[in-house]
Amino acid sequence: PNRFYGLERPRKEKKLPVVISKKEVSNLINTLVNIKHKCIVSLLYASGLRLNELINLKPKDIESERMVILVRGGKGNRDRYTLLGESLLKNLREYYKEYKPKEYLFEGGNGGKYTGTSVQAIVRKAAHKTGIAKKVTPHTLRHSFATHLLENGTDLRYIQSLLGHSSSTTTEIYTHVAIKSFESIQSPLDSLGL
Repeated sequence: PNRFYGLERPRKEKKLPVVISKKEVSNLINTLVNIKHKCIVSLLYASGLRLNELINLKPKDIESERMVILVRGGKGNRDRYTLLGESLLKNLREYYKEYKPKEYLFEGGNGGKYTGTSVQAIVRKAAHKTGIAKKVTPHTLRHSFATHLLENGTDLRYIQSLLGHSSSTTTEIYTHVAIKSFESIQSPLDSLGL
């Protein structure tokens, strides 16, 4: 039974998350003319939501008085609060008046919750229209949210809480892609004065 213990196991790949710049996020959102699509993409980025969390949002989960969004039953079936920005709230109010969703915040043409495939298509088409070379998915916007918060000096524990990570180790991956931390480090080649 232990004859395979001596075999070397393949190493699990540890890829860094794909992140787009703040300018690319801005261009992505400004490309969208449909208020529903604009709100969907803005929510993914501004609140760091997972795709499933976005499509399960209900209008009552937007707590405008406290400027937070209640995310119910996130990964690991845990509830949490995340950020709600002023400009996002303004767009959500405009969207709500126009579309009048009944049960879910984003509903399909025949009612019922919006599909994940539709959300992915919105993000993909907007990224293509903007000319972003990287593969942009709803999760790319979540990664960008976390990385940009870290670059702005937000404590890793707060980012962990906003993302709904149970372990800080999961959140620490963003320290590898945040470029702010690299800005103060000088390349050894530059110190040679060549």
